Parts: sequence; structure tokens; C-alpha cells
Amino acid sequence: MKKTFYSNGKLLITGEYLVLNGAKALALPTKFGQTLTVSSLEEKKIIWTSFDADKSIWFETELTFEDILLQKNFEEEHPIKHTLVEILHQANLQNPSFLTTQTGYKIETELTFPRNWGLGTSSTLINNIAQWLQIDAFELLRKSFGGSGYDIACAQHDTAIMYQLNENEKPVVHVVNFNPTYKNAIYFVYLNKKQNSRHAIQNYMNKQQFLSQKKASISEISNQILLSKDFETTKNLIEHHEIILSDILETQTTKERLFSDFKGTIKSLGAWGGDFVMVLSEENPTDYFKSKGYQTILPYQEMIMDHPI
Repeated sequence: MKKTFYSNGKLLITGEYLVLNGAKALALPTKFGQTLTVSSLEEKKIIWTSFDADKSIWFETELTFEDILLQKNFEEEHPIKHTLVEILHQANLQNPSFLTTQTGYKIETELTFPRNWGLGTSSTLINNIAQWLQIDAFELLRKSFGGSGYDIACAQHDTAIMYQLNENEKPVVHVVNFNPTYKNAIYFVYLNKKQNSRHAIQNYMNKQQFLSQKKASISEISNQILLSKDFETTKNLIEHHEIILSDILETQTTKERLFSDFKGTIKSLGAWGGDFVMVLSEENPTDYFKSKGYQTILPYQEMIMDHPI
């Protein structure tokens, strides 16, 4: 019998990096995501095929149950296969009945967004596997990829969330009503560069001094953006957020680095330097960004799962 699971992609609007230290972060699930379809095989093995949004195969492999049970090292031969084995090994530790069946599994995954967009290829996969095997997705993430877990929370929710790690590093998720009157002035622009969030997080973790005050400031900005009723207030809050992160990361803001002549506001999202940026502009900025060589510009309504509570 065939079973299909689906998880939403994600965008972290505030709190990038500092969410790892317990800052409040506003996160939005996207209209894009990933499916995972499981059917039975007669042989005790896993045949895995991953499709990109254009239906092309971007990864395929065969795994024996022993590969997973023994956590066989494929890193040099194929890093993606190695990562998949890591995830499935941890999933099996949470649900050992997974690999005690007398049959195998044919598994297909399919993205509804281009893989290089960085909207959560890994987090949607982990959440789909957790749904399938009825295990804790946050725990599976922690034992495999690591990270704050906000992306898992987005995978599981169809509306905006405020996300925070408590003092025990456990996720606290609050569904919030983010329905800005100015959403027609919000755009998302892809910077043509997929960021490695693992590397970005490692670099950030080397900059841990004096962060408690910054964490409080970012949490307050997250709260204020949620409450903000007008465009100008939000614009000022976002610009303040960019300055704080620029100072911590000792990195120019994206606007300073790439778009210094742009009249609107630009905010980095997720790992700084790649993936998407959020743009606040009262005029449609499409022509501006296309003139700079950036072809993927999505209005808020095309990107964000818009289910206000």
C-alpha cells in the first residue's frame, strides 16, 4: 500500500543565528514543500529516488537494511547517501520496528520548489520521515543535522509561528497571527547562491561572547514586528535587526554588499550571504533586481502559506 506524506518549506523572518541561543524568532511556512511516498518492495532493501521540482532526478540510491543498522560510512563515495544513512539510522533508533519487516521499501521524494532555493530540502525530508515512522521530528533533527528546529516547526504548521528554544533547549512553538496590511509591499528575492547552513552555524558558534543583550534585542524586534501595524515601523525594525546581526557576524549587510543604491529595505534570511532575502518596497522592485541579474522575485502571496488565525 502506498503512503504519501507532505511537509512545508520555511523562511526565518527574524532571529537568524540567535534563535540557537534562545532568541524569539518569527518564522513563516511557505507554499512550497516536499512529499515523501512509500510503497512496499519484496526484497529487504530500500530503493530511494529524489525528484526536483522540474521532475528531474537529483539523487537515487539503493540501501540494504545493514547499511542503515551499521550506519555504513559513504561520506567519501557519496556525501548525500552518507547523510541519508545517518538520518535513517537515527530514525531506526527511535522506531526499531522500521527495519524488522520482511519486505523492503520503495521511497520517492519530490520537491515543489527548486532544490537550490534553500527552503528546507533537509527539514521537510526529516519531518516526512518522522511522520511516516511516527517518531519525534525535532529529536531526529537534533541527532542528525542539528540546528534550532524552527524549520521542523514550519514543516508542521500552516500559519506563522513564533519559535524559541527554552532553557533546556526544547522547542516552544506559538501559532501567531501575522497578517500585515503591507504584505503587498513584501517580496522575496533569490540570490542565486545556495548557502550551507551547517557551515554558517559553525562560524556563528565561534562568536558567542556578549550575546545575551543582543538576544534580548532580537526577541523584542520579533515581538514588535508581529505587533506592527504599519510599513514604516516594520521597515525601521528590520533595518535595526540587520545592523545587530551585521555587528555580531562582522559581515556587511546584503544591502551594503550588493544593493547599496536600492531605495527599499532588504533583510537577509537564514544563513547570511545566500538563499533568499526579504525586500520591503512600496514600488514593485522586480525591474531593479532583474537589472542586477536576479531573476527570481516572488511576491509575498506567491511564497507564504497565508492562513491567518
